[in-house]
Amino acid sequence: MDTYSREALQADYNAFDISKELGFLLPEPLTNLPDYYRVWLDLANNLTHLIESHKLRDMVHKMPVLSPDLLSNHQELRLAHLALGFISMGYVWEEGQYAPAEILPKALALPYWQVSHKLGLPPILTYADSVLANWKLKDPAGGMEIENMDLIFSFPGGESCKGFFIVSLLVEMAASSGIMGALEVMHAMKISDLIGIRKGLGKITQSLKKMTETMSLMHNHVDPTAFHGTLRIFVSGWRDNPMLPKGLLYEGVSNEPVLLSGGSAAQSSAIQCFDALLCIQHEDETGAYLTRMRDYMPPAHRQLIETLLDNPSLRDFILTCSSSDLWQDYNSCVSALVDLRNYHLNTVTKYIIVPGNKARGMGCPLRGVGNMLNTTGTGGSNLMGFLKSVRSTTLKALISERLSVARQTEM
Repeated sequence: MDTYSREALQADYNAFDISKELGFLLPEPLTNLPDYYRVWLDLANNLTHLIESHKLRDMVHKMPVLSPDLLSNHQELRLAHLALGFISMGYVWEEGQYAPAEILPKALALPYWQVSHKLGLPPILTYADSVLANWKLKDPAGGMEIENMDLIFSFPGGESCKGFFIVSLLVEMAASSGIMGALEVMHAMKISDLIGIRKGLGKITQSLKKMTETMSLMHNHVDPTAFHGTLRIFVSGWRDNPMLPKGLLYEGVSNEPVLLSGGSAAQSSAIQCFDALLCIQHEDETGAYLTRMRDYMPPAHRQLIETLLDNPSLRDFILTCSSSDLWQDYNSCVSALVDLRNYHLNTVTKYIIVPGNKARGMGCPLRGVGNMLNTTGTGGSNLMGFLKSVRSTTLKALISERLSVARQTEM
C-alpha cells in the first residue's frame, strides 16, 4: 500500500469513527460517569436483581430528572445512552409480555431523549449500545478473548445473556479487517487499480469467513431456552410489536406514543457496508427495512454506508474488465456473505423458531416472550421471510462467466 493510500485510509478511519483493530466497536468504553449520575449507574449495575425482584419500576419512579449537560465527551454520552437504554428496557418489560409499561416516566424519558439527540441515535437500546459499547476486559493486560471479557450491563439470562452479547461483539470485531478491505477497494477503484481491488476483496472474504466461524461460539455460550424464554423480550422494541402495538409514550417529551425498533443484527453497520460495496440491492419491504435500520447506527458509521453506496458500482466495473481473476475474487466474497447469512438463518431457527414452537405447545410462560414474537424479529421484521430474502438477494449478485463475457463484448 502506498503512502497516499495509508493517509487516505487513516483519514477514513477518523471520518467514519473506525478502529483498525476493533472495526465499529467503541474502543475502551467507560464504566463510570460523574457522581451526579450515580443513580443511573446504580440502577443499571443492579438491573438483573431489580427486575427479578420486581423492584425496578418502583426505583425508577423515585429517580430525579437529571440534566445531561454534565456529560462532557462522546464516551460519557455513549455510557449514559447504554445505561438509560438498559434501564428503559428493564422498566418496559419487567412484568413480561402481558404487562409491558406503556409510558416511560419523565425521569428516564427526558434525559434519554436529550442524550440520544446529542449522539444522533434513537432513544432505545440499539445494537450499537448493547453489542458495540457494552464490553470490558476482566484483565486489562489480557486479550479480547471471550474468557477475558465481560459486559458492563446485563439483563436476566445469566451466562447466556453474557454469551449472546459477547459473541455478537466478537463477530463484529472479526469484521474489522473486512471494513479495511472495503475502504481499500473504494480507493483502488478510483484509480482502476485491479491489484488493489483484488487485495481488498480478499480481505473481505477472509473477514466474512472469520465472522461465520466466530458466530459458531454462540452454541457453546448461549442456551436456546434461556435466550428465547428470558433474554429476548428485553431487546424487543415498540414498533411492529404485538405486545406494544401503539408504541411507547415518552413522558415529558411527546404527547403521542413513539414507535421504535429493538436492537437486531440488521443494525450491524459492517454487514450493510459489505452489501453496499458488493452492490447487493435489497428491494421492497426488505430493502426499506434495512434502510430504516441505518437510523439506529452511529451517524459516522451510517455515513460510511452512504459513501459506499454513492461510489461507482464495483460489480459493473468488474463486469467490464477482462480479468477473470477479478470476478472470481468478487464471487468468493459474495459466496462468503451467503455462507454467513445461511449460518445466521440456521442459528435463528435454533434460538428462536424451535424454542418458540415448544413454548407454544406447552403454554406460554408469563414472564417470557412466549409465542408473541415467534415469527417477528426484535427489530420488528418478519423474521424468516426477511432472512431468506436477504440471502436470496445476495445469491443473485454472483457473476456468471457468461454474463461477464457478454458485458465485455458490449463494450
